[in-house]
Amino acid sequence: MASNSRPTTLNVNLDDLAKMIDHSLLHPTMTDSDVEAGLRISKKYGVATACVKPYHILFAKKLLEGTSVLVCPVIGFPHGNSTSEVKVFEARRAVEEGGKEIDMVVNIGRVLSGKWEYVKNDIAAVNRAVVERGAILKVIFENDYLGEKEIIKLCEICSDIGVAYVKTSTGYGFVKGASGDYNYKGATIPHLELMKKHVTGNVKIKAAGGVRTLDDLLRVRAIGVSRVGATATGAILDEAVRRGIGTERIEVEVPPFPAVDSGSGAY
Repeated sequence: MASNSRPTTLNVNLDDLAKMIDHSLLHPTMTDSDVEAGLRISKKYGVATACVKPYHILFAKKLLEGTSVLVCPVIGFPHGNSTSEVKVFEARRAVEEGGKEIDMVVNIGRVLSGKWEYVKNDIAAVNRAVVERGAILKVIFENDYLGEKEIIKLCEICSDIGVAYVKTSTGYGFVKGASGDYNYKGATIPHLELMKKHVTGNVKIKAAGGVRTLDDLLRVRAIGVSRVGATATGAILDEAVRRGIGTERIEVEVPPFPAVDSGSGAY
């Protein structure tokens, strides 16, 4: 979507915004108590999914029982290095235990090697395993590691396969700079627009990393993002309420987009 076609207002209610969010419960140090607290937040706001590590699927399913919040496990996470056979096994098990949406990471090394047949077969095998069992697949690119060429090619592959979503990032793709410091940008506006331009069919976009405020959420919605991964769910939706967004649909102004180049972070 070209930048000059971005809408300046959105017609939304609180449920629209909540159902854009996959509440992320993926940090490696999270205890069971931390995850339980996160699941309470997911229930309170009625988000789309709670995004959990595979060993928490049954735990999350039990605590979310009777709500509209789905369980979204991640596989091959966070670096995508498992073999295709392992990813398929993990995906099958995740769906059988109650995962309704599955997020998987591409094999990043093979993407950067240009081994596109391997990459396509890897994604297709997992998508088939998931869809056959009644769930959907979101494919994580980890854009911080990639150039535009790789992002475009992955969009084309995922469109050919017909996955449900393409996703920018894991939240853990830190890149080591020349200084030795590690940096992470996550979802950037240029990358989101690039992905939107190059997916076809019914493939949707998920932004992860950098969507921390209501303004961030409104901006990505305005460029066609359907889902976000967020840890700041409570803060985002509490701010929506403070701004008068409730059960009734209203027109909301989209905040100005920051001036960034193609390598800059979204926010």
